[in-house]
Formats: sequence, C-alpha cells, structure tokens
Amino acid sequence: MSSLKQVDMTTNRQIHSINKPIFFGVVGLIGASFSCVILLVAALFLNSTIEYAKTDSEQTANLIGQASLTLLKADNYNALQKQLTSLNKVDSINYVHIYTSDTITGKTSFFCSYNRSTDFPAIPDKIDQINQLSVARYQNGLIEFIVPIVENNIRYGYVYIQMNDKKISAAKSQVFIVILIFIISLLLISLFVSKRIKHLLTTPLEVMTADIQHIAQKKDYHYRCRELPYQELDIVAKNINIMLMRTEKHISKQQDAEQEILKLNQELEDKVSSRTKALKESNQELLSTLDKLHKFQNQLVESEKMASLGDMVAGVAHEVNTPIGLGVTASTLLSDRLDEIKDAFEQKTLKSSQLKKFLNDGEENIQIICRNLDRAAELISSFKKVAVDQSSEADREINLEHFIQDVFLTLAPETKGKCLLELNCADNIDVITKPGPLNQIIVNLVMNSIIHGFEHTNDGKITLSISQVGQQLLMQYQDNGCGIADDIQDKIFEPFTTTKRGEGGSGLGLHLVYNLVTQALGGTIALVNKNESGVSFEINFPITSTRLD
Repeated sequence: MSSLKQVDMTTNRQIHSINKPIFFGVVGLIGASFSCVILLVAALFLNSTIEYAKTDSEQTANLIGQASLTLLKADNYNALQKQLTSLNKVDSINYVHIYTSDTITGKTSFFCSYNRSTDFPAIPDKIDQINQLSVARYQNGLIEFIVPIVENNIRYGYVYIQMNDKKISAAKSQVFIVILIFIISLLLISLFVSKRIKHLLTTPLEVMTADIQHIAQKKDYHYRCRELPYQELDIVAKNINIMLMRTEKHISKQQDAEQEILKLNQELEDKVSSRTKALKESNQELLSTLDKLHKFQNQLVESEKMASLGDMVAGVAHEVNTPIGLGVTASTLLSDRLDEIKDAFEQKTLKSSQLKKFLNDGEENIQIICRNLDRAAELISSFKKVAVDQSSEADREINLEHFIQDVFLTLAPETKGKCLLELNCADNIDVITKPGPLNQIIVNLVMNSIIHGFEHTNDGKITLSISQVGQQLLMQYQDNGCGIADDIQDKIFEPFTTTKRGEGGSGLGLHLVYNLVTQALGGTIALVNKNESGVSFEINFPITSTRLD
C-alpha cells in the first residue's frame, strides 16, 4: 500500500496512507507509556537524591557542631576558626557559620565562619532564620540548614551550613543520559513495532484492496475476495462477497429484463408498423371520403343558396304581378273608353259631357297605371340590388337601415300572412362590410323562423335590433315562435341538423349562417335564450364605420 498522498478527483479531498497513523500511533502509545514510567522514575530518583543531600547536610552540620562544642564552650575563636578551615577538603560545603548563645539570657550572636574560597564572599548571618532553617531547605541549587549545638540539654550555639548541589546536578545528568538512551531505544522499538503492526494489518488490507480493484477494473463480478486471517477483516471480505453475489444476480436479472424489453420493443415496433400502415390506409380512405363529403356539402350549400334565391325570385315575381296586373286592367279600361269616344266622334254624336267623363276616367286610369308601374319598378330595383348583394362577397358601403328594409321587402311574399318583421336600427349607421353574406344571413334566419318557429301559427313576430359599438356591429335576432328543442340546442350549427328530415329540410340553413358569420364576416354567433320561448341569436362582427352621428 503506497504511503504517498492521493487526491480524490471527485471531491478534491486528500487521501492519506494508513502507514503514518500506525507509526505515529504506535510511537505515541509506547512513548506515552514509557515516558510516564521514566518520568516517574526520574522524579523519584531526583527527589531521593535531594532528600539524600538534605540528610547529608544535616549529618555534616551535626558533626561540625559536635566538633566545635569544646572550643565554643572555651570561647577559643582562633582554634575554632582554624578547625573550620580544614573543611576546604569537602567540595560540597560553601559556607559554615558558628553562632554562640548566652546560656543565661539565650541571646544568639555570630562567633566565626568558613568560606570555601575567595570566590565565595561572606554572606550575612542567618540568625533571624534559625526557625525557618531548622529543617534542611533546597532552593536555587543550594541546601541550607541550621542545627543547635547542645550538651546536656544546654544550648551553646548554632551551626549554619550551606552546601552546593553538585551531587544533585550529577544525578540530573545521569537522569538526562538515561532519558536520552530511553528515547533512542523507544524510537527503535516503536519503528520495529509499527512496521510489524503495519505488516500484520496492512497486508490483509492490501489483499482486499487488490481484490476490489480487480473487480472494479475488470467488472468481474464472479470473482470473490480471498479469506483474511483476522476476524474483523474477514467479516468485511465476506460481506463484500455477499454484495458481489447479489450484484451478480441483479446484473443477471437486469440483462434478462433488457433482453425481454428488447424483444417486447421489437414486437411493439412490428405491431406499431403494421397498425401504422393500416391507419395510413384508413386515413387515406377517410380523407378521400371527407373530400367527397366536403364537395357534397358545398353542393348542398350552393343548392340551399339557389333555393333561397329561387324562393326570393318567386316571391318578387308574385309581388310584381299585382301592380302589373292592375296596370294592365287600367290600360284595358282606358282602351275601351278610347274606342267609345272614337266611335262617338266618327258618328258625330260626341257630347261634351261624354268627353269630360272620358278625360276624368282617363286621368284616373293613367294615374293607376303610373303608380303600379312605379311600384313594379321599385320591386324590380330592390330585387336586382338584393340579388347582386346576395351573390357578391365584396366589401362596399351600405346604410344598414335601408339595406335591411330592402331585404325585408324581398321577403314580403314569404312573411305575408305569417309573421310581422320589425327593425330597430338607427338611420345613420353607414358602414363598409360584405352585403352578400349579410343578406344571406338575414334571409336564412327569417326563413328558418317561418319554416320551424311559425309552423303552427300565423301571428308570428320577428325583431331585428342593430347597434354599433366602435368598430363592431351587434345584431340581435329574436322571434316568438316555438323555440328549439333541448336535445338539439348544442348542435344547431352543425351540418344536417334538422327537425324536418324527410319533409324537405336539408339541415344546412343555420350551418350556412354560422359559416357566413364566422368565415365571411369574421364574427361570432350564439344562441342566447336556450331556456325561454322563441329563439334569440346574437351576432357580432367587425365593420368599418364611415359616419358616426
């Protein structure tokens, strides 16, 4: 297993080897354990050395006190000073003070002293620290101690001794050397132990890693991880093998499912292909039938238009026949009177009264002839205009009130004795629109009301209300007939919807109206009183206004 750092490219996370944690863990564990032990031993050793040095200073002070007792009692300063000089053979003694005490008053005073050498200048006496130094004290590398000089329970003075810590320093050096040796030994032991642990631990991991890498690189899910010598790692390997076994089964099932899906897809494609072919054939046949149906429907619509135009022609012919007949009758009477006057004139029996009566009758007959000829001319002019509008889909300017009155006039033969036509329209609405489709819309609506709404009544009424809102024209058509049955209200604008099937009804009247409103005029038409008697349509389409008063 490599000890180099690696980088996980998916997360930019550095991945470290386990070697360093093992090494530092072992070194840390062993080092901490041995350090505690060695530090404890070193502390005990140093403490023991210090205590030994204190004891040594106490013993030395007692010996000096006993040796100085006789001379101190004899108050022999010189002999005692000379005796103290012999202490220069002991390297560990820096200073010695001898204090004398009055056996009566107990007052203590300085008597004599010893300084190791000139490098050790005299120090102040320690009389004021007798109580504090009655127990040996180690401070700042020095050991100080004061012991009383006593004989037979009589205190003759004190000995103050100051010793250096050469023995303690030597002990510290020894401890340092021991610790250094220990550290070197610890590093060697830790290195050996860590390598051994690394070998024992990482070798199975490397085996497991190699197995997993083989599986990942080769995608060989039949391969299994090898058994490992440690229970924990072996459990991991066995669980990986279980996962590999399940993965292998899952992949096998997935491959079977993919094969099944491919098979089903192929079968589905075959079915779709065959059904698409059949559908194309059916669609082609349907389109052909639909084209024929459209042609037939257009023929029926044209037939409906021609039938409407034929009805209008017949009605106009009937209307024109009346004034022409009256004119013929009046001209016949006038011709007869003219023959009578001519005979009387030739026979010279013509009287003034007879001539006067002839002139009066002739004037009356001529007025009748002129009036009826004017009526016939008016009817023919209206018919011509309406016929031209009905067959034309070009835009032109019209006055709506005059235009609709002309249409109503052409419908007079159909409405006579059947219903009353009422127009609510201002006389100043001049617009540019398509008069042909508008004419056919009004004619078809009126004829639809006459045929279906007023079938059983001669007291019908049709009201057409016109209003202009900006560039929109609103036509409200209403009759008081029998209304429309509920079951066909939602499909009255569909082709071939009729209640007169088999009785001459084509079912194209309102379908033609719907197409003319929505396609020719670009507007909308709606049935607005579905639940009331009679019928009411609301037609809205755009126009171009030429005058707004």
